[in-house]
Amino acid sequence: MIKPSANFTDRMCRRIGILDRESPLVANQRMIVLVFLFHSLALLACIPWLFSWWGVGLWLGGHYLYGTLGMTMGYHRLLTHRGFTCPRWFEHALAVLGVCCLEGTPMSWVAVHRMHHQHSDQVADPHSPRLKGFLWSHMGWFMFLNPNLYKVSTYERYIRDLFQDRFYKRMEKPWASRRIYIIQWLVYLVLGALVGLLTDGSAEGILQMSLSFLVWGVILRTVTVWHVTWSVNSITHIWGYRNYVTRDQSRNNWVVALVSGGEGWHNNHHAEPRAASHGQRWWEFDHTYTSIRLFQMVGLASNVVKPKRRMEMEQPQEEAVAS
Repeated sequence: MIKPSANFTDRMCRRIGILDRESPLVANQRMIVLVFLFHSLALLACIPWLFSWWGVGLWLGGHYLYGTLGMTMGYHRLLTHRGFTCPRWFEHALAVLGVCCLEGTPMSWVAVHRMHHQHSDQVADPHSPRLKGFLWSHMGWFMFLNPNLYKVSTYERYIRDLFQDRFYKRMEKPWASRRIYIIQWLVYLVLGALVGLLTDGSAEGILQMSLSFLVWGVILRTVTVWHVTWSVNSITHIWGYRNYVTRDQSRNNWVVALVSGGEGWHNNHHAEPRAASHGQRWWEFDHTYTSIRLFQMVGLASNVVKPKRRMEMEQPQEEAVAS
């Protein structure tokens, strides 16, 4: 019987030092192929024929819609930390936007992130750069099947609240979240075809606009949202300044904050995880929190948790910038 090809991948990863020789982890070949495929397809945006200002607009707008509202506001500040409350239908809508980013189901994402906060920069942290390096925390950790992450006991411990909602349990079923992502592809292809029909009318124009919508609005946007999310795990635990003394090595990084909707003010967040606002100094702009406040004004968000340690803020430490 031929052994699974994952064995070769595991041996290579151990040989180059990504995995310890005694590590129980094995390569998640499905995830490796998925990440490689999407990065390869994202390069199609470099083809001039597929460029359109519609596509650029969808890429930037999608980064806010799916990345900021879906991942940052929905998966992170709402589902993981319960930094505010909202109507159940609106919570589910934000979760669906998060699913469209192809970063896992709501349950799996929340479980891993809550585990990260409990064991931040310790041995049990799923993605600390302090233990296995930048590349591991950025994208290596989920390319290996970790038996400690996605088992029933982990879910029971970290996401008992989400188990109370049938919607999230249905999302755990095979193909449930994938259907949402596939539907997203179809919607963008159809919308692109309609725009091409109205602006050009030719078969080539319809095809060009349809593919432009797909490449820029879905594939490229998915890859950029991936790296923005991963940067919070990696960069903000290595480079930046600290407003608070915390038991981990979290940092505030203005570049990551700028592209992630305020998630880069990571030291502030680790000092007070439930706070819906991550930016606390006047220059720490947090447009996810601004969005939460806007939704609060129209009645879609309530019980917004505000920082309580604002007056205890320390001056940045000289040792904050890691070498």
